[in-house]
Amino acid sequence: MTNFDQFLSAAAESMRESAIRKMGSVLAASRDVVSFAPGYPSEAAFAWDEFRTIADDLLSGRRESVLQYGATRGYRPLLEVIVDLMSKRAIETSHERLVVTSGSQQGLDIVGRVLLNPGDVVLVELPSYTGAIAAFRAVGAELVGVRQDADGYDLDALSSTLARLRSDGRRVKFFYTVPNFQNPTGLLVSLAKRLSLLEWAERHDLLIVEDDPYRDLYFSDVTREAETRPLAADDGHDRVIYLSSFSKTLAPGFRVAWLNAAPALVERFEIAKQAADLCNSGLGQQMVNEACRRGVLERQLPRLRTHYQEKRDIMVRALTETLGGALTWELPRGGFFVWARLREPLDGDSLLPFAVARGVIYVMGSAFFVSGQERQYIRLSFSSPSPDRIREGARRLADAISDARAERTAPASPPAEPPSR
Repeated sequence: MTNFDQFLSAAAESMRESAIRKMGSVLAASRDVVSFAPGYPSEAAFAWDEFRTIADDLLSGRRESVLQYGATRGYRPLLEVIVDLMSKRAIETSHERLVVTSGSQQGLDIVGRVLLNPGDVVLVELPSYTGAIAAFRAVGAELVGVRQDADGYDLDALSSTLARLRSDGRRVKFFYTVPNFQNPTGLLVSLAKRLSLLEWAERHDLLIVEDDPYRDLYFSDVTREAETRPLAADDGHDRVIYLSSFSKTLAPGFRVAWLNAAPALVERFEIAKQAADLCNSGLGQQMVNEACRRGVLERQLPRLRTHYQEKRDIMVRALTETLGGALTWELPRGGFFVWARLREPLDGDSLLPFAVARGVIYVMGSAFFVSGQERQYIRLSFSSPSPDRIREGARRLADAISDARAERTAPASPPAEPPSR
């Protein structure tokens, strides 16, 4: 039997399966599991009719490039669309600053491969997005978490952590953040904290990697659109590498996202992308381009905000009515997730087997902490399940919590009688 471990790289040996994808295997093994695990967009909200019309037009044969290889940086008309979209987010950019990527995850992978050496340090929020954790660890970086306040980054903690690392001779490359409706917490960082972070990065000569897939999915709780103003909009020193995506607003199946940065960095990102896939899906890019040019995206956004806010409200009501105070949470003002804390002595890791047995799954909070030690939280995604399934999932979660509590309070079995001689 061949021992394949001997052929693995050090990077491969350190790779860990995504906790979110692992929950997907549980879902696939049963037809009756309510999944609060993956942050999938709602299929009911896809613009199916418009996509069908666009696909018919593109596949008519009149546009040969639709099924052909394309430029590494992306389909030129789509780049023009992204320049205009970025302008609406108050970010002035150009083709020279953009790369279209196969989802935001590829963008994170490219950033990691271009900027990080083994042993370099990335500062991340506590908690932080698991996909970024995986991408940066895959190239041998060490991730150091910094706690957040109710309105975002704890800048004092950031400064003290950076000072400690540098005094130890460590090389810190950048701070990774999701300021708009963060995955997993749903937190919306205050404008004051955003401006302070930009000043902090300039003062300490660091880059910021801003991941912004949920920016357009704000709810009526957000009274001013300016509350979601990206960091990149106020970056006067090219400190911010900005990533965003069409996955949450049009459809993830197109695998179309983008990365915006200083031209000197984008040149390197383009070379790294060539080594990975040469170019994106021509069909996916042209589908997205046409959807934007025909007004599909603009019409979709108000519908999506209403759709996901209704689902959030249904989940919060269901949790409130069925769980009897077993969970606490802050109401998310946008995005896909409720970040809930379990009352002790229960925790997200130990509760999971009981939840699976009851037919409901979530993502353990420990997966989002780079130390892996914080276990009291669970991430519940309301974006994909139907309203009825959300209610049913809440009931099943309540039953799982009851089961876990009952096992903890059950009297211990008496010791067995010694055998007679």
